[in-house]
Amino acid sequence: MESWFFLGIILFVAVLAKNSSLAIAALVVLGLKAFPFSEKWLPVIQNRGINWGVLVISIAILIPIAREQITFTDLVGVFRSPVGLIAVFCGILVAILSRNGVSLLADTPQVTVALVLGTIIGVVFFKGVAAGPVIASGIAYCIISLLHISFN
Repeated sequence: MESWFFLGIILFVAVLAKNSSLAIAALVVLGLKAFPFSEKWLPVIQNRGINWGVLVISIAILIPIAREQITFTDLVGVFRSPVGLIAVFCGILVAILSRNGVSLLADTPQVTVALVLGTIIGVVFFKGVAAGPVIASGIAYCIISLLHISFN
């Protein structure tokens, strides 16, 4: 019963803040939870959802190439500008942070609560985008590692 209440609060805050992504996500999870076989499917979505999301994002990123909005010449040009080089570096950094973040989430699931709360606060009050929990967990992993702290 607590999960229904918690998800309802998230939905309420998302609607109040006019954040359709978070509102739709909360509605989808509430809808999934309402189905009789949800206890079988929710863990599958939890475990594989990030990979599915990355797949969808990757497809969206590749669409401009398919539409010939980005050419091979553009790709080569990226390595000739400081902005392009910084973007490549940041892409590499985010990928590495995300890898570590996924490990952190798998090893210490209690971190998920804090990350979700931080993401909700960032989305609702600072007009952020809820695309960063994995990256946030990667940054958390780096800070936790640097400070040599653990949850055990």
